[in-house]
Amino acid sequence: MLKLPPLSLYIHIPWCVQKCPYCDFNSHTLKGEIPQQEYVEHLLSDLEIDAKLIGSRPVKTIFIGGGTPSLLSAESMQALMDGVRQRITLDPQAEVTMEANPGTIEAERFAGYQIAGINRISIGVQSFGDDKLIMLGRIHGPNEAKRAAHLATNLNLRSFNLDLMHGLPSQTRDEGLSDLRQAIELSPPHLSWYQLTIEPNTQFGSRPPKLPDDDTLWDIYSEGHKLLSAAGYEQYETSAYAKPGYQCQHNLNYWRFGDYLGIGCGSHGKISFTDGRILRTIKTKHPRGYMEGRYLHQSYDVEAQDRPFEYFMNRFRLLEAMPRREFTEYTGLGESVVRASIDEAISKGYILETHDEWQITEHGKLFLNSLLELFLGEE
Repeated sequence: MLKLPPLSLYIHIPWCVQKCPYCDFNSHTLKGEIPQQEYVEHLLSDLEIDAKLIGSRPVKTIFIGGGTPSLLSAESMQALMDGVRQRITLDPQAEVTMEANPGTIEAERFAGYQIAGINRISIGVQSFGDDKLIMLGRIHGPNEAKRAAHLATNLNLRSFNLDLMHGLPSQTRDEGLSDLRQAIELSPPHLSWYQLTIEPNTQFGSRPPKLPDDDTLWDIYSEGHKLLSAAGYEQYETSAYAKPGYQCQHNLNYWRFGDYLGIGCGSHGKISFTDGRILRTIKTKHPRGYMEGRYLHQSYDVEAQDRPFEYFMNRFRLLEAMPRREFTEYTGLGESVVRASIDEAISKGYILETHDEWQITEHGKLFLNSLLELFLGEE
């Protein structure tokens, strides 16, 4: 028997104006107009099929990601959200987030998104340096990023997030901290501040740029963390900072091993059942195949030996203490299955244990991969 965790919905919009050289997400450069109406109809058909997996379970959060969802018109977003509400039970207090590129943000369109039901936006700023934005292939400038943040503030949304990168090509300590100071000045309730990583199958992967050395990266991170703390932001996940009460509920549900439906090109889903099954789904990646009605690419059950690693891979990203009972409730496994690994993690100083909780330590945060390796292939 499994306890059913909270349920979320992820919706993927796959198109971008242009592909950024660091991006390994499932995004496709726009050629002509987006087939908006047709794609929304396919999203809703996809959801109708998946809705059978969840029955009347309420959806607590929605995240519309991409690609660039803000390429959709307000009318298309309204049609999408109306269709979603017709097909699932959406919690009246649900957090509904949409990603937006500052270069595609218009005041009138955003007011329309809000009417459609969007109450939180995530703005992909990445940097306030003109040279860095050009290097990153972004289509906006620093002023557009600031204008988008002011617009989000004036809309009185529930919250908004700024996405900001550090460790950019040739970035100095002062440049990295200047970006962060400018973001803090805009007073977003939430800041995602993460280090650029070079991924395979990207332009940067095939032609790696020169990145800052480890000392510079550490200086940016350690000094930046102090700036954020002094400005009233609390770190609650490896790359996520929020003012009190403004944590991203959708991402928290991912990291707490919650359930989520995934609809749209290349989206992933995870659904638990009371009979003990945990189902993962992967949707067709390319828009062409997806829009031929072939939505599901793959589905499989998560085997018992894989559940400890999957559970802790998510939970140990969070800095909060985790209730020990939830491991059994959400994986269906007894704690005895991971006892030896937990004991080794404690002995290495990666985690602390109380009667009711496990807590990752500062040392564990620095050696997260080594910590997670302890839980690979548990039987």
